[in-house]
Amino acid sequence: MNSEVSRSGSKPTRASNVSTALKRAILEGRLEPGEKVNLDRLRSEHGVSLSPMREAISRLVADWLVVFEDQRGYRIAPISAENLAEVTRMRADMEALALGRAIAVADLEWESRVMADQHRLSRASDDDSAQAAMRLHSTLIEGCGMPMLQEVSARLADLHRRYGAILGHVPADAEREALGAVATSAVARDAELAPAMLRRHIERHGAALAARLPATSKRQGAEGGRTRGED
Repeated sequence: MNSEVSRSGSKPTRASNVSTALKRAILEGRLEPGEKVNLDRLRSEHGVSLSPMREAISRLVADWLVVFEDQRGYRIAPISAENLAEVTRMRADMEALALGRAIAVADLEWESRVMADQHRLSRASDDDSAQAAMRLHSTLIEGCGMPMLQEVSARLADLHRRYGAILGHVPADAEREALGAVATSAVARDAELAPAMLRRHIERHGAALAARLPATSKRQGAEGGRTRGED
């Protein structure tokens, strides 16, 4: 969900390539929260003209990863306890809704994909568990047949992943156990229990991240930051 081919499915454009590279840097925490975006410097670094760079930044604004402020320009989206709580609440609501719908309408192939990804997560190393968990989250909701709901859910999952990269990821064992139980319940077609378990898992995940936020929020530039490319 995070690799960005062009939205029409055709060959990626320069704007798509730049957007993908910058998105990865933001999600991995290499571009700091609150950091000012220097369009000219980024244009030079990526070897593109101003037009595709502006398009790339506009896509990141739509993904809630960059913000625009009057008199200040573009900045990497800040982090805060309030924002994390909103992301957690929205993600829990959206994924629970999507999973309930998937349980009602998805076919046997969806069940097979869920079981396969559950198995991959159970066997994943600690280093690979975050990627395996993200894949299982995606598979659980993809059976809903609602592309817009899936897209919003993916953006919210990316925001959670960014907080994890900045604050420290949730322990792998907890992720494996909780998501594995959700998958088992989903394949059993329990339309009440599985969404409730998924909601609770996401809420606990968000709470674990929030517990790490106070000690790092000032350092991570919640109120602003340096300009990209400045010393």
